[in-house]
Amino acid sequence: MEGNPRIPGRRAFLARLGGLGAALWLGPGLAAGAGPVITRPIPAGGEALPVIGMGTWITFDVGSDPAELDTRVEILRTFFARGGALIDSSPMYGRAEATLGHCLGRVAERAVLFGATKVWTRGRAAGIRQMERSRALWGVERFDLMQVHNLLDRESHLPVLKEWKAEGRIRHLGVTTSHGRRHAELERLLRTEPLDFVQLTYNIADREAEARLLPLAAERGVAVIANRPFQGGRLFQAVRGRPLPAWAAEIGCANWAQVFLKFIVSHPAVTVAIPATSQVIHMEENMGALRGALPDAALRRRMVAAFEAL
Repeated sequence: MEGNPRIPGRRAFLARLGGLGAALWLGPGLAAGAGPVITRPIPAGGEALPVIGMGTWITFDVGSDPAELDTRVEILRTFFARGGALIDSSPMYGRAEATLGHCLGRVAERAVLFGATKVWTRGRAAGIRQMERSRALWGVERFDLMQVHNLLDRESHLPVLKEWKAEGRIRHLGVTTSHGRRHAELERLLRTEPLDFVQLTYNIADREAEARLLPLAAERGVAVIANRPFQGGRLFQAVRGRPLPAWAAEIGCANWAQVFLKFIVSHPAVTVAIPATSQVIHMEENMGALRGALPDAALRRRMVAAFEAL
């Protein structure tokens, strides 16, 4: 869930960095790391998943304006061309699923899609109708992952997801939380339910999940999707006007977006982070975090210390 339009964008403040800011905007070559795509295995089955995915909250909730839709098509093309696979959405996100379906129909690379959406309503029958509608909107035969959004009426939906997984109607099932909420309930579900994925908030500023949820997910063999990787854009506000630290080059980071993303996906329990964007150039930046070195434990501690000292 990223891309809050009420928070200043990264272009606005990076432009103030002078020579460094200008260098970062010379083109996608400077924004892309080198080497193979970084992947993590999904514990349930071992399938390798690229560690940078894509969210659609706000950014894909657009109408029928041709220019807006064309931009989203190019965002998808860039995402797939740079090695991405997992795209996350929800019926909660307005027209995002309809926009995705329209754009996926115009993208040849969609064959690599790992489609993840959510059920967000009350009642078994309503949930089934909603999930079928999502499938029709996306234009997919089945979803790779279906999640109970913010645990809403999980008592009704989890039994359906288990049935659908057994029947092959979905590949994986999971639950989500956001904004650091409902961690105690998520912990109980991790201990008691056969989940394939959990989605939670985790970034360099919001690290509460490190204490219990991330270790427990690793112990239970559950994949982790990290949402709000830029804290709704607030992380860019925190570094406004500040050059990249020297250690950023050690992990192949050309901009702050890559620093923030590499911190997240370097945690061994995190499977994929899902930044969202409405600009192609920002997608180029985000996908640069999909290659190159990741920070080790010592560098992660330095990154936290540097961020907390801002």
